[in-house]
Amino acid sequence: MTALGAGRRVVVTGTGVVTPIGHNVPDFWAACRRGQSGVGALGGFPLDDLKILIAAQVKDFDHKARLKHYKRDKIILHADRYSWFAAAAAHEAMQQAAITSFADPYRTACIVGSGAGGLVTVEQAYRDLFIHNKRATHPLTLLRIIGSSAAAHIGIEYGVKGPTFATCSACSTAAHAIGIGRDYIRHGIVDVAIVGASESVINYGTMKAWQAMHVLSPEGCFPFAKRRNGTVLAEGAGVLVLEAEDHARARGARMLGELCGFGMTSDSKDMVNPDIDGPSEAMRLALEDARLAPTAIDYLNAHGTATTINDRNETNAIKRVFGRHAFDLSVSSTKSMHGHPLGAGGGIEAVACLKAMEENWMPPTIGLDEADPECDLDYVPNVGRERRVAYTMSNSFAFGGLNAVLIFGPPPA
Repeated sequence: MTALGAGRRVVVTGTGVVTPIGHNVPDFWAACRRGQSGVGALGGFPLDDLKILIAAQVKDFDHKARLKHYKRDKIILHADRYSWFAAAAAHEAMQQAAITSFADPYRTACIVGSGAGGLVTVEQAYRDLFIHNKRATHPLTLLRIIGSSAAAHIGIEYGVKGPTFATCSACSTAAHAIGIGRDYIRHGIVDVAIVGASESVINYGTMKAWQAMHVLSPEGCFPFAKRRNGTVLAEGAGVLVLEAEDHARARGARMLGELCGFGMTSDSKDMVNPDIDGPSEAMRLALEDARLAPTAIDYLNAHGTATTINDRNETNAIKRVFGRHAFDLSVSSTKSMHGHPLGAGGGIEAVACLKAMEENWMPPTIGLDEADPECDLDYVPNVGRERRVAYTMSNSFAFGGLNAVLIFGPPPA
């Protein structure tokens, strides 16, 4: 499904990230330009009998320093780690957008999702109760766990009184939040939306759960490579500030790009085995929504998880939608650098798309020494590349066959 009918144009005026390769947008993008990997040895909690000992963790994150600007919402300092990431990314995005308050807070939305919510808190609570034999959990445990806590914290801090909630659609969470925020603005429900997602799930219990599914690599994240053998869990957040074009112009805001297309579908097939039809239709709907021919897209940020089936199916879906242009299209998976941050991926990758447009430079797929013969597109192997980038597409495909695709273009003239 996709939004139908004409409406207001929606632009991006702010971006913010927290990632394993940079705790803000400038550092994240500099790391992308270096082709830096954020994958390393797992640490920070008991490893016990874990077999997968790597992840892309956000290291040395000083939440007190990053959240010192939060004045209204003091509880954020005592929140779950996923809420810290979201709040820090939102603050960076709001600073870039140069918004300190809203003329009409009821016409502002805050849609910041999470695929898992406060899993760090869940594990700590269970350890306290069942290992350390404590009689009670921390009094803020419930508030820390809730998947909408991050959205609520950000909404409280900035006085958002319009629609405020979280999306939850596994690895498509951020893309759905961004697309829904776009539609709210497009159809006149709100004028501004803080949108994205955050994730912090790297702990013993989560690693054991993912390990049991046999989809994690013990070696690294190598999307589209012949040697790929699984994905690498990551954490972080990606947040955008969206505005109606007329609202942004009225306050003299700098527009970073236009969010011109959004498509979403469900495979309705299987919880873990991806399809080709659903992703293809989501891409097609996003192009239709943006009123663009496939040949207009210059760069595609792939879902690219480095699992055998996902990468092959995504390649075939791209071929189905783009036809001969698929082989002229530049495709890369930035997950090769920042890992797979689950629900936050679409937010981080949306920022990569906007930066690619700004600098006419495409981030690489690192670790691509030999491509899988069935993955035969231009994946910008190992080293980034200059190219004129007018329109970008970002794919997010999730467990359960939940697909969301975003298209960004240049700011309206």
